[in-house]
Amino acid sequence: MLKQRIITAVLLLAVFLPTLLYPSIEPFAAFTLALIGAAGWEWARLNGCGQTRAVSCGLALAVAGLIFWLLGGVERSWRELWLVLGVVWVLLAVVLLRGGTGALKRCPLWIRLWLGLFLIACAWLALVQARLLGLGFLLSVLLLVWAADIAAYFGGKRFGRRKLAPSISPGKSWEGAVSGLIGVVLLAWMWLMGTQRGWFAPRHLYDYLWSLGPLLAVLCLVLLVAMSVAGDLIESLVKRAAGVKDSSGLLPGHGGVLDRIDALLPVLPLAMMLVTF
Repeated sequence: MLKQRIITAVLLLAVFLPTLLYPSIEPFAAFTLALIGAAGWEWARLNGCGQTRAVSCGLALAVAGLIFWLLGGVERSWRELWLVLGVVWVLLAVVLLRGGTGALKRCPLWIRLWLGLFLIACAWLALVQARLLGLGFLLSVLLLVWAADIAAYFGGKRFGRRKLAPSISPGKSWEGAVSGLIGVVLLAWMWLMGTQRGWFAPRHLYDYLWSLGPLLAVLCLVLLVAMSVAGDLIESLVKRAAGVKDSSGLLPGHGGVLDRIDALLPVLPLAMMLVTF
Protein backbone atom coordinates (compact mmCIF):
# COMPACT_ATOMS: atom_id res chain seq x y z
CA MET A 1 0.00 0.00 0.00
CA LEU A 2 2.77 2.46 0.92
CA LYS A 3 4.62 1.70 -2.33
CA GLN A 4 1.42 2.35 -4.30
CA ARG A 5 0.84 5.64 -2.48
CA ILE A 6 4.38 6.83 -3.20
CA ILE A 7 4.29 5.87 -6.88
CA THR A 8 0.91 7.54 -7.40
CA ALA A 9 2.00 10.68 -5.57
CA VAL A 10 5.20 10.94 -7.62
CA LEU A 11 3.32 10.53 -10.90
CA LEU A 12 0.74 13.13 -9.93
CA LEU A 13 3.43 15.61 -8.88
CA ALA A 14 5.28 14.98 -12.13
CA VAL A 15 2.26 16.37 -13.98
CA PHE A 16 0.90 18.81 -11.40
CA LEU A 17 4.08 20.78 -10.64
CA PRO A 18 5.00 21.67 -14.27
CA THR A 19 1.44 22.85 -14.97
CA LEU A 20 1.39 24.79 -11.70
CA LEU A 21 4.71 26.53 -12.39
CA TYR A 22 4.08 27.21 -16.09
CA PRO A 23 3.77 30.98 -16.71
CA SER A 24 0.47 30.64 -18.59
CA ILE A 25 -2.69 29.38 -16.88
CA GLU A 26 -3.78 27.04 -19.72
CA PRO A 27 -1.90 23.82 -18.76
CA PHE A 28 -2.92 24.16 -15.11
CA ALA A 29 -6.56 24.83 -15.98
CA ALA A 30 -6.66 21.88 -18.40
CA PHE A 31 -5.06 19.43 -15.97
CA THR A 32 -7.28 20.43 -13.05
CA LEU A 33 -10.35 20.35 -15.31
CA ALA A 34 -9.56 16.71 -16.10
CA LEU A 35 -9.37 15.99 -12.36
CA ILE A 36 -12.69 17.77 -11.83
CA GLY A 37 -14.29 15.64 -14.53
CA ALA A 38 -13.04 12.53 -12.71
CA ALA A 39 -14.41 13.91 -9.44
CA GLY A 40 -17.78 14.46 -11.13
CA TRP A 41 -17.81 10.83 -12.26
CA GLU A 42 -17.05 9.70 -8.71
CA TRP A 43 -19.72 11.95 -7.23
CA ALA A 44 -22.35 10.59 -9.63
CA ARG A 45 -21.44 7.00 -8.70
CA LEU A 46 -21.73 7.83 -5.00
CA ASN A 47 -25.20 9.23 -5.57
CA GLY A 48 -26.99 6.40 -7.31
CA CYS A 49 -25.85 6.71 -10.93
CA GLY A 50 -24.85 3.70 -12.99
CA GLN A 51 -21.57 3.60 -14.85
CA THR A 52 -22.86 5.09 -18.13
CA ARG A 53 -24.69 7.94 -16.47
CA ALA A 54 -21.78 8.61 -14.12
CA VAL A 55 -19.35 8.86 -17.04
CA SER A 56 -21.79 11.21 -18.77
CA CYS A 57 -21.91 13.42 -15.67
CA GLY A 58 -18.13 13.58 -15.46
CA LEU A 59 -17.77 14.40 -19.16
CA ALA A 60 -20.56 16.98 -18.99
CA LEU A 61 -18.86 18.67 -16.04
CA ALA A 62 -15.51 18.83 -17.86
CA VAL A 63 -17.07 20.07 -21.11
CA ALA A 64 -19.12 22.70 -19.28
CA GLY A 65 -15.97 23.91 -17.55
CA LEU A 66 -14.11 24.04 -20.87
CA ILE A 67 -16.87 26.06 -22.54
CA PHE A 68 -17.03 28.41 -19.55
CA TRP A 69 -13.25 28.86 -19.75
CA LEU A 70 -13.26 29.50 -23.54
CA LEU A 71 -16.04 32.09 -23.14
CA GLY A 72 -13.88 34.05 -20.71
CA GLY A 73 -15.79 33.19 -17.55
CA VAL A 74 -12.63 32.32 -15.64
CA GLU A 75 -11.30 35.89 -15.90
CA ARG A 76 -14.52 37.54 -14.69
CA SER A 77 -15.13 38.69 -11.13
CA TRP A 78 -17.44 36.38 -9.17
CA ARG A 79 -17.59 38.17 -5.80
CA GLU A 80 -21.30 37.51 -5.26
CA LEU A 81 -20.92 33.86 -6.22
CA TRP A 82 -18.18 33.34 -3.62
CA LEU A 83 -20.37 34.94 -0.96
CA VAL A 84 -23.33 32.69 -1.84
CA LEU A 85 -21.09 29.61 -1.89
CA GLY A 86 -19.64 30.50 1.48
CA VAL A 87 -23.12 30.61 2.99
CA VAL A 88 -24.14 27.39 1.21
CA TRP A 89 -21.10 25.48 2.47
CA VAL A 90 -21.57 26.62 6.06
CA LEU A 91 -25.27 25.65 5.97
CA LEU A 92 -24.44 22.27 4.43
CA ALA A 93 -21.86 21.61 7.12
CA VAL A 94 -24.29 22.47 9.91
CA VAL A 95 -27.24 20.51 8.51
CA LEU A 96 -25.38 17.39 7.38
CA LEU A 97 -22.99 17.05 10.29
CA ARG A 98 -25.80 17.55 12.81
CA GLY A 99 -28.26 15.31 10.98
CA GLY A 100 -25.84 12.60 9.83
CA THR A 101 -26.87 9.98 7.29
CA GLY A 102 -30.53 10.58 8.16
CA ALA A 103 -30.36 14.18 6.92
CA LEU A 104 -28.47 13.07 3.83
CA LYS A 105 -30.98 10.36 2.92
CA ARG A 106 -33.91 12.74 3.35
CA CYS A 107 -32.46 14.83 0.51
CA PRO A 108 -33.58 13.52 -2.92
CA LEU A 109 -30.79 11.90 -4.91
CA TRP A 110 -31.19 14.26 -7.86
CA ILE A 111 -30.68 17.31 -5.64
CA ARG A 112 -27.58 15.75 -4.08
CA LEU A 113 -26.26 14.88 -7.52
CA TRP A 114 -26.65 18.27 -9.17
CA LEU A 115 -25.76 20.32 -6.10
CA GLY A 116 -22.57 18.30 -5.69
CA LEU A 117 -21.62 18.68 -9.36
CA PHE A 118 -22.23 22.43 -9.13
CA LEU A 119 -20.07 22.74 -6.01
CA ILE A 120 -17.28 20.72 -7.62
CA ALA A 121 -17.39 22.97 -10.69
CA CYS A 122 -17.25 26.09 -8.50
CA ALA A 123 -14.25 24.68 -6.64
CA TRP A 124 -12.45 24.35 -9.99
CA LEU A 125 -13.31 27.95 -10.85
CA ALA A 126 -12.00 29.09 -7.45
CA LEU A 127 -8.83 27.03 -7.97
CA VAL A 128 -8.09 28.62 -11.35
CA GLN A 129 -8.90 32.14 -10.14
CA ALA A 130 -6.66 31.59 -7.12
CA ARG A 131 -3.84 30.72 -9.55
CA LEU A 132 -4.58 33.89 -11.51
CA LEU A 133 -4.12 35.86 -8.29
CA GLY A 134 -0.63 34.44 -8.12
CA LEU A 135 1.31 31.26 -7.45
CA GLY A 136 1.98 32.36 -3.88
CA PHE A 137 -1.69 32.90 -3.21
CA LEU A 138 -2.71 29.49 -4.53
CA LEU A 139 0.08 27.72 -2.64
CA SER A 140 -0.91 29.47 0.59
CA VAL A 141 -4.45 28.09 0.25
CA LEU A 142 -3.31 24.57 -0.67
CA LEU A 143 -0.76 24.47 2.13
CA LEU A 144 -3.37 25.63 4.64
CA VAL A 145 -5.47 22.53 3.90
CA TRP A 146 -2.47 20.21 3.82
CA ALA A 147 -0.99 21.64 7.03
CA ALA A 148 -4.34 21.33 8.82
CA ASP A 149 -4.65 17.70 7.69
CA ILE A 150 -1.10 16.71 8.66
CA ALA A 151 -1.17 18.49 12.03
CA ALA A 152 -4.61 17.01 12.79
CA TYR A 153 -3.37 13.51 11.98
CA PHE A 154 -0.35 13.66 14.28
CA GLY A 155 -2.13 15.65 16.98
CA GLY A 156 -5.07 13.26 16.97
CA LYS A 157 -2.80 10.22 17.01
CA ARG A 158 -0.87 11.58 20.01
CA PHE A 159 -3.57 13.34 22.03
CA GLY A 160 -6.90 12.23 20.57
CA ARG A 161 -9.42 11.29 23.23
CA ARG A 162 -12.75 12.90 22.39
CA LYS A 163 -14.30 11.82 19.09
CA LEU A 164 -15.29 14.63 16.75
CA ALA A 165 -17.89 12.77 14.68
CA PRO A 166 -17.85 9.09 15.71
CA SER A 167 -20.80 8.08 13.53
CA ILE A 168 -19.19 9.60 10.42
CA SER A 169 -15.43 9.30 10.82
CA PRO A 170 -14.38 7.49 14.02
CA GLY A 171 -10.72 8.38 13.55
CA LYS A 172 -11.19 12.13 13.92
CA SER A 173 -10.96 13.81 17.32
CA TRP A 174 -11.42 17.28 18.76
CA GLU A 175 -7.78 17.25 19.80
CA GLY A 176 -6.81 16.53 16.20
CA ALA A 177 -8.96 19.40 14.93
CA VAL A 178 -7.37 21.82 17.41
CA SER A 179 -3.92 20.54 16.41
CA GLY A 180 -4.80 21.26 12.80
CA LEU A 181 -5.75 24.82 13.70
CA ILE A 182 -2.52 25.34 15.66
CA GLY A 183 -0.56 24.02 12.69
CA VAL A 184 -2.26 26.48 10.34
CA VAL A 185 -1.74 29.43 12.69
CA LEU A 186 1.96 28.56 12.88
CA LEU A 187 2.11 28.25 9.09
CA ALA A 188 0.47 31.67 8.69
CA TRP A 189 2.82 33.24 11.24
CA MET A 190 5.92 31.81 9.55
CA TRP A 191 4.68 32.90 6.11
CA LEU A 192 4.03 36.44 7.36
CA MET A 193 7.44 36.60 9.04
CA GLY A 194 9.03 35.36 5.83
CA THR A 195 7.19 38.05 3.86
CA GLN A 196 8.43 40.78 6.20
CA ARG A 197 12.00 39.57 5.72
CA GLY A 198 11.61 39.48 1.94
CA TRP A 199 11.75 35.70 1.64
CA PHE A 200 8.22 35.42 0.24
CA ALA A 201 6.34 37.72 -2.08
CA PRO A 202 3.23 39.43 -0.68
CA ARG A 203 -0.30 38.89 -2.00
CA HIS A 204 -0.70 35.46 -0.41
CA LEU A 205 -3.75 34.44 1.62
CA TYR A 206 -2.23 35.31 5.00
CA ASP A 207 -1.15 38.72 3.74
CA TYR A 208 -4.75 39.46 2.72
CA LEU A 209 -6.14 38.21 6.03
CA TRP A 210 -3.57 40.06 8.13
CA SER A 211 -4.67 43.31 6.48
CA LEU A 212 -8.03 42.81 8.23
CA GLY A 213 -6.35 42.93 11.63
CA PRO A 214 -5.04 40.15 13.91
CA LEU A 215 -8.40 39.19 15.44
CA LEU A 216 -10.27 38.91 12.15
CA ALA A 217 -7.32 37.11 10.58
CA VAL A 218 -7.37 34.43 13.27
CA LEU A 219 -11.18 34.11 13.01
CA CYS A 220 -10.87 33.65 9.25
CA LEU A 221 -8.26 30.93 9.79
CA VAL A 222 -10.60 29.21 12.24
CA LEU A 223 -13.37 29.32 9.63
CA LEU A 224 -11.15 27.91 6.88
CA VAL A 225 -9.77 25.10 9.06
CA ALA A 226 -13.26 24.22 10.31
CA MET A 227 -14.57 24.05 6.76
CA SER A 228 -11.63 21.91 5.63
CA VAL A 229 -12.62 19.42 8.34
CA ALA A 230 -16.27 19.75 7.32
CA GLY A 231 -15.45 19.02 3.66
CA ASP A 232 -13.65 15.84 4.70
CA LEU A 233 -16.52 14.78 6.98
CA ILE A 234 -19.21 15.49 4.39
CA GLU A 235 -17.48 13.26 1.84
CA SER A 236 -17.09 10.57 4.52
CA LEU A 237 -20.81 10.89 5.23
CA VAL A 238 -21.69 10.45 1.55
CA LYS A 239 -19.38 7.43 1.23
CA ARG A 240 -20.88 5.90 4.37
CA ALA A 241 -24.38 6.35 2.94
CA ALA A 242 -23.23 4.74 -0.33
CA GLY A 243 -21.55 1.87 1.55
CA VAL A 244 -18.06 2.37 0.11
CA LYS A 245 -14.66 3.09 1.63
CA ASP A 246 -13.17 5.18 -1.21
CA SER A 247 -14.77 7.44 -3.80
CA SER A 248 -13.08 5.28 -6.47
CA GLY A 249 -9.83 3.45 -7.20
CA LEU A 250 -8.51 6.00 -9.71
CA LEU A 251 -5.50 6.86 -7.54
CA PRO A 252 -3.97 3.59 -6.29
CA GLY A 253 -3.10 3.83 -2.63
CA HIS A 254 -5.03 7.09 -2.25
CA GLY A 255 -8.58 6.14 -3.22
CA GLY A 256 -10.25 8.54 -5.62
CA VAL A 257 -9.94 12.17 -6.65
CA LEU A 258 -12.66 13.24 -4.20
CA ASP A 259 -10.75 11.56 -1.39
CA ARG A 260 -7.83 13.90 -2.12
CA ILE A 261 -9.73 17.15 -2.73
CA ASP A 262 -12.68 16.87 -0.33
CA ALA A 263 -11.25 19.42 2.13
CA LEU A 264 -10.41 21.82 -0.71
CA LEU A 265 -13.96 21.90 -2.10
CA PRO A 266 -15.28 24.33 0.55
CA VAL A 267 -11.96 26.04 1.37
CA LEU A 268 -11.19 27.30 -2.16
CA PRO A 269 -14.43 29.29 -2.64
CA LEU A 270 -14.32 30.49 0.97
CA ALA A 271 -10.75 31.77 0.48
CA MET A 272 -11.86 33.60 -2.65
CA MET A 273 -14.80 35.04 -0.73
CA LEU A 274 -12.55 36.37 2.02
CA VAL A 275 -10.06 38.05 -0.31
CA THR A 276 -12.60 39.50 -2.73
CA PHE A 277 -14.71 41.04 0.05
